[in-house]
Formats: sequence, structure tokens, C-alpha cells
Amino acid sequence: MSAIGRAIWFIESHFSSDISLDEIADTAGLSRYHLSRVFGLTTGHSISGYIRGRRLSGAALALINSSSTILEVALDAGYGSHEAFTRAFREQFGMTPDSLRKQGHARNLVLLEPIRMDDTRLPKLDAPRFETRPAMLLAGLAETYAYEATQGIPSLWQKFNQQFGHIPGQVGNVAYGVCTQAEGETDSFRYMSAAEVTAADDLPEGFTTLKLPPQRYAIFTHRGHVSGISATVHQIFGDWLPQSGHQHGGLPDMMERYDDRFDPHTGTGVTEVWIPLKA
Repeated sequence: MSAIGRAIWFIESHFSSDISLDEIADTAGLSRYHLSRVFGLTTGHSISGYIRGRRLSGAALALINSSSTILEVALDAGYGSHEAFTRAFREQFGMTPDSLRKQGHARNLVLLEPIRMDDTRLPKLDAPRFETRPAMLLAGLAETYAYEATQGIPSLWQKFNQQFGHIPGQVGNVAYGVCTQAEGETDSFRYMSAAEVTAADDLPEGFTTLKLPPQRYAIFTHRGHVSGISATVHQIFGDWLPQSGHQHGGLPDMMERYDDRFDPHTGTGVTEVWIPLKA
């Protein structure tokens, strides 16, 4: 079972009680930092968001199928008061627990089912190549996304591609998708559509820069549609990295590299996934 599979198993076995990120990370065999990053990148959910969604989905079914009071359901779901439970329930489903109970069914709710990580269906991960790169200055458009709400990333690329090829000081014809930790956040990450540039002068409006230090990378190949890249990322962080003897370098979390083997119009082709390594 992969590291993320072990984390999901632990969450599914214990989410009705208080569990800590340390406990989940110990079970997964990853550090707290990397578990938070990898879980979000591979499942599309932050750990806290997944636990909250599973608890509230179970509570929704209990409101319909049991005779427990709303407070009893709230306490079983880990909420200390009727008010806190109602607030979280409304944020998750757009209606109150009382309204759901009166309605008597959950057909209009998007309940969060358990994530099932079927490792046997994952594509084969080719062995990486290793490359040491000098410092890189990247320039592009960046936004912060919740792991559960990444649907805006293609739009970010659409805006960036209008400038790509005409960016002052652009180096080559290679684009990068860069994931970094959102400052002070565990439920979201910062994604940047970027190109390497020689300087930060005269950049288009809205562009930001990111300087990456000189470092060594493990470079993996993802083939097929870019929408399936999370499966490749899952194998890299969930299987390869813990078993490789290498340690993650810290910045960025990961980087997608798009060259002339990738067709941005169809989203298909070859994408490289770059993982920084500690020296």
C-alpha cells in the first residue's frame, strides 16, 4: 500500500475521533510537511478538509436515518456545540442540519465518499533522471488554490499563454507549472504558470517572479493527458521518494515542465515532473 493509501486507511479508521496530523504522518511514513503537500496534490483534498467532509457526510446520513438529536449527531461528529455543528454543516452543504432532517433525504447533497486508492491501476512510473540546475528566475501568473478547488488552473494557463513567447527576457520555449506552499496554510497551495527569464524588468501586468536556488532535481516523465498527472505525483511522493533514500529539497514542492513534446491545445503529450532534492 502506498503512503497516501496508508494515510487514507488511518483516517477512515479513526475520523470519528480526534486524530492529529502527526499520527497520520507516522502511519504514512512521511513528514507532516510532505504529507500535507502530497495528500492535497494527489487526492484533491486537504487532510483537514477530507476529515471534515467525511465527518459531516456521516452526520448527514445520521440525521436522516437515526433518531438521535441534532446535538447528539453533532457530538458524534466531533463538534462541541449545536451552533458550531450547524455553521460547519451549512458551509459544507449549503443548508442547516435542521433543514436536512425536515427534508428527509440527501439526494441534493454532495456527500464525500471514502477515497479508494487502487495502486494496481496506477500507471508505471519510469525511473527518474537527475539533473543539477543553477538558480532560475521564473516569471508568470500565480494564484492560491484550495486543494478542493483547483478548477481555475486551466484558466490561469489560458491567461499566461496569451503572453508566452513574448515575455521580456524569456529563456527558451519552455513553460513551468510551479507548486509551492501557501504561506501559513495547510489547506491550500500556490500555483504559478511561468517561464524562465533573465531579469524581472518590464514584465506584463499582473506577473510575479519566483527565484529558485541552485539545486539537484529528480525528473520524472508523465505521458498522456495532463489531467492525469496526479497519479504520477502520487507515485513519486507516495512510493518513490520514501523508498529512494533522498529527501525533498523544500522549494518548490514540485514543478511541471512543458516543452515542445506537450501540446497545450489538447493537453496531451509529455510533461516532466521535477522534484527538488536535498544535497
